[in-house]
Amino acid sequence: MISRIDLRGDALPEGGALRDLLPRAEFDVEAALDKVRPICEDVHHRGTAALIEYAQKFDGVTLEQVKVPAEALTAALEQLDPAVRAALEESIRRARAVHRAQRRTEHTTQVVPGGTVTEKWVPVGRVGLYAPGGRSVYPSSVVMNVVPAQEAGVESIALASPPQKEFGGLPHPTILAACALLGVDEVYAAGGAVAVAMFAYGTEDCAPVNMVTGPGNIWVAAAKRYFTGKIGIDTEAGPTEIAVLADATADPVHVAADLISQAEHDPLAAAVLVTDSAELAAAVERELEPQVAATKHVEDRIKPALAGKQSAIVLVDSLEDGLKVVDAYGAEHLEIQTADAAAWAARVRNAGAIFVGPWSPVSLGDYCAGSNHVLPTGGCACHSSGLSVQSFLRGIHIVDYTRDALADVTHHVVTLAEAEDLPAHGAALKARFGWKVPQL
Repeated sequence: MISRIDLRGDALPEGGALRDLLPRAEFDVEAALDKVRPICEDVHHRGTAALIEYAQKFDGVTLEQVKVPAEALTAALEQLDPAVRAALEESIRRARAVHRAQRRTEHTTQVVPGGTVTEKWVPVGRVGLYAPGGRSVYPSSVVMNVVPAQEAGVESIALASPPQKEFGGLPHPTILAACALLGVDEVYAAGGAVAVAMFAYGTEDCAPVNMVTGPGNIWVAAAKRYFTGKIGIDTEAGPTEIAVLADATADPVHVAADLISQAEHDPLAAAVLVTDSAELAAAVERELEPQVAATKHVEDRIKPALAGKQSAIVLVDSLEDGLKVVDAYGAEHLEIQTADAAAWAARVRNAGAIFVGPWSPVSLGDYCAGSNHVLPTGGCACHSSGLSVQSFLRGIHIVDYTRDALADVTHHVVTLAEAEDLPAHGAALKARFGWKVPQL
């Protein structure tokens, strides 16, 4: 059901050579660009008419309008299962607590007497948030996108999710209910690259945005790449990943369940166990069979995901080697199920989010830990972070020098400007002092 990669016996290679030995899903965003480009440009030129046409082509629905009416949002919340509402409200409460603490405050540094630099933090003006709606419905992604944007102080928030045939062309009602709970009233029935293009270019109904965030399929990732530079993006999210670093103390029932929990997302989802215990590896392999048989989405998602080349049990000689492997892999979600798990977690450098010990599974982070589940995939955790309040903020430096403070440093500025053969830079200071460098 899942393959093995045995890295025991020899010294582990470094850097890219080690990464090349590890499992990874094929996710060719560059190739998808060829198909995404004409769709995006069609939306650019035809606006809402193109959105309606693509809803028919890709989603099998006939739309009269793309923007969701306010009464549909109200109705979705009124009809929401009370248990689901309570769970969403708790997810929102916990996410707000974590993200509110991420707010940045203005800070002024006195560089010299009379010379200060202040860094202030300004939210982007308008964002487009994306909530997937293909194989599954993700109201949790609404929470994870909206809460940090709101806590950052973004004034204009729009959200898009694919139209659903069974709901009359509206996004899934749980998506709409989550929007209503969060006070988001600008919602569009648009999916994939079409939604990203709508946000980037704007249409008759939707004003263009400064930034697009949210997970999605390869077409969403390709559209984000296409518009990079025109708008800000969070990350080109690929198929979901879980890596588990475990030793002989880990419970194979827990490990197997956690691997399956991510495999049920998508046939390209990655489930990786890294362990120094051959006994644990064998026990997890045995445990996968009955747990997979007892759940849903077996043939179309879980079995292909576990059997795919992106998933494996990786055997190493020691946890030290295991740590090198998980750092090279850079998982979206990394669980540490070892003795002294917190100490090992503290040493991890590359992961989207780290889940410490047996009572902090990835599923908790997906919904109610308070952390954000919009995370870097495909090894991007070595250079990128998950979605946060910081994602929606821009740092701006405010420079305020007096005459004396400028005079004190003018000779250094002139020297450096001339060293770079940019004499006009130095002249801009000399002009303030009668074209002479002030004498110290």
